Amino acid sequence: MLDPDGKLRGGSAGFQAIARNESRLYKRIAGGLIEEFQSGVYAVGDKMPAERDLAVRMGVSRPVVREAMLALEVLGLIEVRIGAGTFVVRLPGESDAPKFTISPFELLEARLLFEGEAAALAALHITDEEIAELDGLVEAIQQQNEHRLAEENADMAFHMTIARATRNLAVVKTVESLWLQRWSSPECKLLLEHARTANILPVVEEHSAVVEALRTRDPKAARAAMRAHLEAVINHLLFAVEEQALAEARRSVDSQRRRFDGMSQI
Repeated sequence: MLDPDGKLRGGSAGFQAIARNESRLYKRIAGGLIEEFQSGVYAVGDKMPAERDLAVRMGVSRPVVREAMLALEVLGLIEVRIGAGTFVVRLPGESDAPKFTISPFELLEARLLFEGEAAALAALHITDEEIAELDGLVEAIQQQNEHRLAEENADMAFHMTIARATRNLAVVKTVESLWLQRWSSPECKLLLEHARTANILPVVEEHSAVVEALRTRDPKAARAAMRAHLEAVINHLLFAVEEQALAEARRSVDSQRRRFDGMSQI
């Protein structure tokens, strides 16, 4: 259960109480994990359970756990090691507490709401010239991907072009603000760094599907295409780093196997 200060009490039962009662779950999950660190459940050097296992134990979704772990990583309490897992590198002091800003999945949820509707509105007003501009930006995204460029200026320009096509300055300012928050939030920046390390880049086909929907001037199709793109981004960010870690582990095992095979032939 939770005490009056919002701290976690009672192990997994406390986590279940969080799942039932708290709308900003990841903040309470992060606080609960910090309390477990402080109470000796984990020690420096310990490997943390997989996120899917933590999600089951705590009774929350994987995005909630991912956000909580990012908050702990920003604090310097844990470290993600590609191919090995997540490890405790420092125990928190009494004053340690996550300094929450905008979490990656809060931001993506907001983008789903605003950019899906922005695409629907843009479908009613977009010009042939703007469609051509979007075609060029899709090509620019593909070129940046081919050169493994971590910058996402073409991606942002793509989404801002759609926002401007709404002919609504409030929509333009809102979408711009969401993208700027993407760069200013430590948790968002950290998750993007993990994604780039795992070689996860903007998906050209998803952006092309949005352009094709806009080309038809069909608001429903444009909304659906944009939402499908952003929902896919959520899935990419959830599973990409884990899949990269598994791939690194497999390569390590294969390398060891080849070494032993070579030794057996000497």
